[in-house]
Amino acid sequence: MRKLRLNKFETTTTQRTQRDKMKSNKKIFKESKKYIPGGVNSPVRAFRSVGGIPIFIKKAKGSKLIDVRGKEYIDYVCSWGPLILGHAHPKIVQALKKICENGTSYGAPTEIELKLAKLICNIVPSIEKVRMVNSGTEATMSAIRLARAYTKKDKIIKFAGCYHGHSDGFLIKAGSGLTTLSIQGSPGVTKGTIKDTLNAKYNHIESVKKLIQKYKKKIAAVIIEPVVGNMGVVLPKDNFLRELREITANENIILIFDEVITGFRVALGGAQSFFHVVPDLTTLGKIIGGGLPVGAYGGKRGIMDLVAPNGPVYQAGTLSGNPLAMTAGFETIKILMKKDTYKKLDKKGEMLEEGIKENFKKLNLKYKQTRIGSMSCLFFTEKDIIDYQSVMTSNTKIYAKYFHNMLKRGIYLAPSQFEASFISLAHTEKDIEKTIKANYESLKEL
Repeated sequence: MRKLRLNKFETTTTQRTQRDKMKSNKKIFKESKKYIPGGVNSPVRAFRSVGGIPIFIKKAKGSKLIDVRGKEYIDYVCSWGPLILGHAHPKIVQALKKICENGTSYGAPTEIELKLAKLICNIVPSIEKVRMVNSGTEATMSAIRLARAYTKKDKIIKFAGCYHGHSDGFLIKAGSGLTTLSIQGSPGVTKGTIKDTLNAKYNHIESVKKLIQKYKKKIAAVIIEPVVGNMGVVLPKDNFLRELREITANENIILIFDEVITGFRVALGGAQSFFHVVPDLTTLGKIIGGGLPVGAYGGKRGIMDLVAPNGPVYQAGTLSGNPLAMTAGFETIKILMKKDTYKKLDKKGEMLEEGIKENFKKLNLKYKQTRIGSMSCLFFTEKDIIDYQSVMTSNTKIYAKYFHNMLKRGIYLAPSQFEASFISLAHTEKDIEKTIKANYESLKEL
């Protein structure tokens, strides 16, 4: 009888395991749509622009994702950038386990907040003081409020195709999911908010000059992604950022670099250290949380001292500076500070770029590819990629086919033409070689 019960238990366990394996992305997505708008908690994840059913991830390790069916993919999304070390890095996991044993959140100051803040202030050229928040949206929203308070002016300039989170004032000709879903703005944003947001053309300094002249002494800030990562990857032209710095300084306008994506990604000190242009304020996110929710804004001491409790500009958050995100970010940055880290990342990026270029030659294709370090994007257009207008010439229908061609070969790219691809330190030469081969086959299949 005892043996029979054991066999019954073993049989039940086996059946349960088989049922788990039979879970499909389609089934989970169908059920998710009953309870979550669109079945996802961030729009691009729904695969609307590429078609098909999104894959639901069960676990990840290193450069690989594994979905609920057990299928493995080489991951070039990397949680949209922050996982520069790869998934489940042993040191990060170990540090998080240790801190979890002491509690997950206190709503009170901790020493690890100070440690991470000191690290950021010592590394990022523009930051003398920094305030931790919980997302990139919080960071950019707070930076704009601070700039307005400091200058006592209301209007801001942003650039078409740049995405600075989903705060009302930024949802006009924004990048990321809005470009993916062809949304030019968002219902619910008031006309009063829209009138204070002006749009310039990225890489066209004259468009900035015209707006500054038209709204003389009314512009509080210019906010920009120094390298745009939210309409693919668009690099600044020579002197564009320097001229922008010069104009804003002369006109008493706060220059804000949104380095939520580029901070600690294109270089240790972000795009500002790479291009040697120092803004007044900087927003950060992604990597400084080591894969956990985080954001930060910082800058010159004289500006940051306006933030409460030192000054009258209010901003607060229960989970701001929580020990989990601070620990993961601190440990991640310590690893990034090791010698030749960014040379290794750039080498991986270059290997992938050159492999794809060679595939273009073999197949007689003239599509465009952009890259800076470990960030890159393949555009299905023959036009040079310099701004929102040129980005929008990319053929999204071809991208959708290409995306699925790569997906079936075990390569996970962003489910949108208008997002960046990211390489991590965990990506191996073998991963990149497999990706180049898949790229050739996928392009040929088009």
